[in-house]
Amino acid sequence: MGERKKPVVIVTGGAGYIGSHTVRELAERGFAPVVLDDLSEGHRGAVGAGTPLEVVSLDDAAALGRAFATHAPVAAVMHFAASCSVPESVREPSRYYRNNVENSIRLLEACRAAGTRAFIFSSTAATFGNPVEPFITERHPQAPINPYGETKLVIERALPAYEAAYGIRHVALRYFNAAGAHPSGELGEDHHPENHLIPLVLRAAIGAAPAVTVFGTDYPTPDGTCVRDYVHVSDLASAHVLALERLLSGGASASYNLGNGAGYSVRDVIREAERVTGHSIPTKEGPRRAGDPATLVASSAKIARELDWKPRHGALEDIIGTAWKWHRSHPDGFADRKGGER
Repeated sequence: MGERKKPVVIVTGGAGYIGSHTVRELAERGFAPVVLDDLSEGHRGAVGAGTPLEVVSLDDAAALGRAFATHAPVAAVMHFAASCSVPESVREPSRYYRNNVENSIRLLEACRAAGTRAFIFSSTAATFGNPVEPFITERHPQAPINPYGETKLVIERALPAYEAAYGIRHVALRYFNAAGAHPSGELGEDHHPENHLIPLVLRAAIGAAPAVTVFGTDYPTPDGTCVRDYVHVSDLASAHVLALERLLSGGASASYNLGNGAGYSVRDVIREAERVTGHSIPTKEGPRRAGDPATLVASSAKIARELDWKPRHGALEDIIGTAWKWHRSHPDGFADRKGGER
């Protein structure tokens, strides 16, 4: 008898930050990932040798259909491709509704046409808005305060309807602040422009930026700066694979929050980065950014209980340390930028 065929998993945005880490985890866990990415934000260099890369935009239904047909049968889709900056979503909501809503529905239609009945959705803590309890559980009200969170919530609400009508089961993973880099130092965070705190702090540590701007120092938090729950990108990747295994084994649809259950302020992160790197990190104060809640901290008790998910890199020191390893060895990020492709 021939070797059993590995289940094919299409990963949209698989050349991006969280997607590329998940692609590696999938390959290591016996799946056959296929990356769909238009490379507007992703990087060819983030896609491992031997992993197929289809340069496809989700606004092209015909190209989507061809990709599904080329790699048929497709057991599941993991959907990471999205616009994901809160401030930008406030300035340019039209982009977010087109990319995060219209393109996601187009992808669900491609799943429907191809007979793919398992869908892992990359959602966000931004669907919750301002917290009304110290640790945000899955039962927390979802009341987004920015278009980014709203567009993700639109798809979360569409998924049960697609299951009821077309049999597409789903898991929505709402993560808090993804951070860190692959422990090997081969994969890391490389956005242009960069909006995430830890890479901005580390760029200042290596002298690639003059200072880190602290947006808002008058929040109702212990030191006046925003408090966030940082979860390591490799731990997010493992959660996606656990969710996939749940669906492929016949498990029911579900939604899970992903975080470490601990909040760190902007100033906490800067102080820890100074300790880890051994460098002084200059800062300057700026106004609050529109759409930013004061505090977001997750309860991940549900996914720990149901899928036995446990963070392997929970300490802030480890999260910053792996990111520092990546930024020191890749001060210019991936070395594959050419024109609009990275």
